[in-house]
Amino acid sequence: MKKALLFLTIVMCFVVLPGASSDSRDAVPKYNASNELLRPENYREWIFLSSGLGMSYSSGSNEHMMFTNVFVPQWAYQEFLKSGKWPDKTTFVVEERNSQTKGSINKVGHFQTDRMGFGVEVKDSRLPDQWAYFNFDEDSKSAKANPKEGCFQCHENHAAVEHSFVQFYPTLKPVAKKFGTYRQERENVDGAGK
Repeated sequence: MKKALLFLTIVMCFVVLPGASSDSRDAVPKYNASNELLRPENYREWIFLSSGLGMSYSSGSNEHMMFTNVFVPQWAYQEFLKSGKWPDKTTFVVEERNSQTKGSINKVGHFQTDRMGFGVEVKDSRLPDQWAYFNFDEDSKSAKANPKEGCFQCHENHAAVEHSFVQFYPTLKPVAKKFGTYRQERENVDGAGK
C-alpha cells in the first residue's frame, strides 16, 4: 500500500507540476492577424507589483484620483528576480480603477471601485522597438500599439529599469540595484513631466 501511494504521489508531481508551469508560460503576448494585441486574460492571477493613487506624469489637478494596479506574469517576475532584467515576452497590465472615499463603514481615505480600463506594456523582440504600449477599455478584445511619441518615449526617457518604472515598485527596486540594472538618475524629479 505504501509503495502504491508513493508511486501515485510521484506520478501526480509529473502530471500536475508541468501543467502548472506551462499555464504560467502561457501568459505571453498574443496578436491577431492585424498585429493587434489580444486582451490579456486572467491577469489578476499574476504577480501584483504595486498600486498608485492619483499618479500623473504631468502637472494638473487631482480632482478625480484613480488607482493604478500593476501586474506581471509569475514566470517573468521569477526571471526578473534572477537577473534584474525583464525577459522577452514580458507583459505588464496597469489596471485603472475609480476611487471612492465614503462607502460602507469607511469615513476617510480611499478604496478602489469599478475598473475604468487598463493599459498593457509588452516587451517582445518581434516588435519594431522591442517595447510597445496598448490601451483597452471594458469592451475591447484587441488593441493597436499606441504611437511611439506617447508612452514609449516617456518610458524611454524616465524608466529606471529598461522600459519599466521600477522606481515605483518597492519590492523590485532592491533587486534591480543588486544586479546593477537600476538607473538611480531616473529618480530625479526635475523634468519628470516631459
